[in-house]
Amino acid sequence: MSAVRMHEDELDVDVSLVGRLIGAQFPRWAGLPVRRLASSGTENAMFRLGADKVVRLPRHPRAVEAIAHELRWLPRLGPGLPAAAPEPLGRGEPGEDFPWPWSVYRWLDGHNPVPGELEEPELLAGDLADYVTALRRIDPAEGPAGYRGVPLATRDPFLRDALAQLAGRVDTAAVTEVWEEALRAPEYAGPPLWAHGDLMAGNLLITDGRLTGVIDYGTVGVGDPAVDLIAAWCLLPAGARGVFREAMGVDGAEWARGRGWALSIAVIALPYYWETNPPVAANSRHVIREILAETA
Repeated sequence: MSAVRMHEDELDVDVSLVGRLIGAQFPRWAGLPVRRLASSGTENAMFRLGADKVVRLPRHPRAVEAIAHELRWLPRLGPGLPAAAPEPLGRGEPGEDFPWPWSVYRWLDGHNPVPGELEEPELLAGDLADYVTALRRIDPAEGPAGYRGVPLATRDPFLRDALAQLAGRVDTAAVTEVWEEALRAPEYAGPPLWAHGDLMAGNLLITDGRLTGVIDYGTVGVGDPAVDLIAAWCLLPAGARGVFREAMGVDGAEWARGRGWALSIAVIALPYYWETNPPVAANSRHVIREILAETA
């Protein structure tokens, strides 16, 4: 089979299917080699096409909307950013047994950073601050509501449900204490600003220790931009975290909301991915450890 149902509504896609989709819809690229890319991502299957293109196909229906979202907003955002953003080259349509839209982008060089193995953490912290600041400065007029640009309190029921599932596996009392501190921080009262919304290590590209690209704009939108501070705990060690905070110039309330976002994303993901996606689960445990160590 070319698209194998793994479980529930999630599909696994193979090289043969991608080749047929390309041949049918983008004949100018027919015959280019197709190679599956290893990824711990949960939303898309990724294939390198030739030397300078990449194909992204949603793995389940919930990821489909992000295709149109990215194609709509990347041309507006990409030119104003100091790190390369994906450049859309084509929108694919359902076909060849694949039921959803998909997309082709120009290939971006670089590799995903690994927490604890950064070559230049302080310089990377500065690069991240430059990126987030530049994104915030782009005109937010008519921008879509950010997937995570909402009040932090909207995460509360989901976090507490996840904590109940994690009893005995994480320090739920300590997590609850940090979470409730974040909830007490004043809500964002400024104008809606752009935020990427998912600045995890898997969505960052580095070369020689420096940030060169940011990918996966499916959650980009306007709202409370504090969510982009999650990179401080998802990736940076404590010393570089301070460099990032100073470069961003954020106040205590925004920093607390950013930490709350990092904590909530990690905790909510952990019970779901504990067995099904070990790299994502390991990253969640890393974030929780970093936050608890910082707040101890």
